[in-house]
Amino acid sequence: MSLDVVILAAGQGTRMRSALPKVLHPVAGRPMLGHVLNTARALSPRSIQVVIGHGAEQVRAQLAADDLNFVLQVEQLGTGHAVAQALPHLAADTVLILYGDVPLIRRETLEQLLTLVSPTQIGLLTVELADPTGYGRIIRNGAGEVEAIVEQKDASEAQRAIREGNTGILAVPGARLADWLGRLSNSNAQGEYYLTDVIAMAVADGLRVQTAHAGDETEVLGANDRIQLAQLERYYQQRAARELMARGVTLLDPARFDLRGEVEVGRDVLIDINVVLEGRVVIEDGVSIGPNCVIRDSVLRRGVQVKANSVLEGAELGEGADCGPFARLRPGAKLGARAHVGNFVELKNAELGEGAKAGHLAYLGDAQIGARTNIGAGTITCNYDGANKHRTVMGEDVFIGSNSSLVAPVTLGAGATTGAGSIITGDVPAGALAVGRAKQRNIEGWKRPVKQPKG
Repeated sequence: MSLDVVILAAGQGTRMRSALPKVLHPVAGRPMLGHVLNTARALSPRSIQVVIGHGAEQVRAQLAADDLNFVLQVEQLGTGHAVAQALPHLAADTVLILYGDVPLIRRETLEQLLTLVSPTQIGLLTVELADPTGYGRIIRNGAGEVEAIVEQKDASEAQRAIREGNTGILAVPGARLADWLGRLSNSNAQGEYYLTDVIAMAVADGLRVQTAHAGDETEVLGANDRIQLAQLERYYQQRAARELMARGVTLLDPARFDLRGEVEVGRDVLIDINVVLEGRVVIEDGVSIGPNCVIRDSVLRRGVQVKANSVLEGAELGEGADCGPFARLRPGAKLGARAHVGNFVELKNAELGEGAKAGHLAYLGDAQIGARTNIGAGTITCNYDGANKHRTVMGEDVFIGSNSSLVAPVTLGAGATTGAGSIITGDVPAGALAVGRAKQRNIEGWKRPVKQPKG
């Protein structure tokens, strides 16, 4: 059975008090609409129609893709009117309507809903609410069958007491949708064309309304203001934390962990508090991550230790390697097996071979560093001449004395040594000692400056 998905994303989001369209506000580092799109794609639809209005060009610019068709709703006249704008592009057996500001909806829930649709049935997603204020109420007859949905502003006192709420998520036979939308009326308290009125029309036309139920209320919550957006963020992170712990990860405090992308994890991983994972992160068995670390688009091989307050971006750490505390590994940083990067060391586009060490206070950029090489404190590779980057190459077992400056391009052969405080501007042969510093002078009888008394 073919499927078209319509995502309503035209709202302004006035209560966000923002120049950014509501559906572009992020949850877990991704626009709310981006979450909905990913879930829709997981259903393998024939097409995805995104109905946009306020901030349409911003939405297009940020989320345009070959598998999306954007449909403009010039006037926002209600959910029924919004779906009607997509009608010329719908040709599938089933049409599923989703919302761009409901980012936590699960694929499994939607798959369950879609099983309910046939030429004689529509599928409606409902949720049981402790407080249904603001939700349309599901009206059932004495046999428990759905007859209609009544919006909050149009509901009687008895209807407002109903706790089963409409999520707005609906799956219908595509062949019937145009007829129902064409019969919608705006004779209601809001003066809008409600998509929910389709339910009563379907019943009147002899179709059954079958309901699926959201696993929990958080799955179908939307965000209309910053407070609700923050709540969605916490719900998302709680879900992510539970899923990781179920896969064998120890989170020392699940309430202080943030996933803003995708993570692949092995067994016996330990993550301390206030760790943020962004982009795509791979964490293999036995990895330990200390508190207050940010790790983005990186790979941590078996047994890696990332110590407190380190920031990794586009880095790869080999088996048994460690970094930190207060290390910064920028894109292109690679640590070989059992390599060590200590506190206040920064790497960019630099590779440390197996067992190489940079213990503290160093900058290594555009460098190839051999196995077991030791980098002294205060060492920098001078890789940028103001216009171009240049590489520093060190062989195996090199020893760099503290406070050395290696002016690239430069090569140090295996076993070479530099004296502390040296400025190295030429290649150093294997096994040689390079000393590149001015000869010390002692000036006898030198008088220190004296502070002048104030007027």
